[in-house]
Amino acid sequence: MRIRAGFTLGYECAQSTPMLLMLDIHPSRRHDLLTEQVLQFDQYVQPRKYTDGFGNSCTRIVAPPGLTHITTSFDIQDTGEPDEVNWGAIQHEVQDLPDEVLVYLLGSRYCDTDKLASFAWSQFGYTAPGWGRVQAICDYVHNHITFNYQNADSTRSAYGGWIDRTGVCRDFAHLAVTLCRCMNVPARYCTGYLGDIGVSFVPSPMDFSAWFQVYLGGRWYTFDARHNFPRIGRILMATGRDATDVALSTNFGSAILSRFEVVTDELVGVS
Repeated sequence: MRIRAGFTLGYECAQSTPMLLMLDIHPSRRHDLLTEQVLQFDQYVQPRKYTDGFGNSCTRIVAPPGLTHITTSFDIQDTGEPDEVNWGAIQHEVQDLPDEVLVYLLGSRYCDTDKLASFAWSQFGYTAPGWGRVQAICDYVHNHITFNYQNADSTRSAYGGWIDRTGVCRDFAHLAVTLCRCMNVPARYCTGYLGDIGVSFVPSPMDFSAWFQVYLGGRWYTFDARHNFPRIGRILMATGRDATDVALSTNFGSAILSRFEVVTDELVGVS
């Protein structure tokens, strides 16, 4: 399957503003690229690439005063297979986890495990450790939160989503990640492209998407509490503890997002 993806983002700055961008695809997907994936700027900037502590590809710029557009467009090869399901994947004892995985058991800015630990054990303590436990958490979150773009709140934590029972894909992911961590399942937040491929067309504008991964059976598996069924055509951009670590842009000064367009389409009949 060939997918064409990309975006146009516009940032309005009152003065020169340092920015950290996480807008490249994840290094693990680079080998699937059929065309180059390059960030382009319509203003003069001097982008500098680096890899962060989570293995994500990042870009540093100083945006000039005024409006700066950032664009990219690329084709990528995808298997066309849905997210893998493995009911036999085991949950590791904490003492057996690799050192680098332990951070994904800890609370973080948007994943306030201390507020949900008691509830998590009362709700999911009866479930058998492993894939079934994570699926039970996804089922719960999927039914507990109602998706509504109008109720997006960039300051809402997992506990806030649990109380409000409304939000967007990041709220589903934060709550599911938090409940997994409470149950000693390492979980990390993911962001990327997810088009309407293999599902009914959705008339609302395309957006980036959030999902999560859990560490079971010695590897990371993808779960999605918002959609709650295996999807086709995910293009991973970044992973981290929560949305803080994978923000599209982090602005060290005033920067207003004035344009936001995302494209993710399957190219049918193109090899």
